[in-house]
Amino acid sequence: MVKSAMIRVRMSSHDAHYGGNLVDGAKMLQLFGDVATELLILRDGDEGLFKAYDNVEFLAPVYAGDYIEATGEIVSEGNTSRKMNFVAKKVIVPRADISPSAADILAEPIIVCKASGTCVTPKQCQRNNK
Repeated sequence: MVKSAMIRVRMSSHDAHYGGNLVDGAKMLQLFGDVATELLILRDGDEGLFKAYDNVEFLAPVYAGDYIEATGEIVSEGNTSRKMNFVAKKVIVPRADISPSAADILAEPIIVCKASGTCVTPKQCQRNNK
């Protein structure tokens, strides 16, 4: 059974919502939603629905040009519910001080957001029952 999934994306200037190219925290939740969708497709053969977040922590700023790796895992299951934990880490940062195209891979990724929540796949939509 699938337990985890990952997505890695570069934040663009279109993701910047505030001064200084700061990315809106809601972008991390969007990434978590995409990870959750993949987990549900792998687990149930259906996209399911995100029911609720029960905890969200924004821990560090994200800027346009940063590469973010969002991971999620199913930590428990009910008949239709899937409890998931998520982590978003900054793994690459731009280095405009060196050149417009310079970037550094971070030796130690920076956790920018953590969350947990519950998704639901209706019983009639579950195609991958064991």
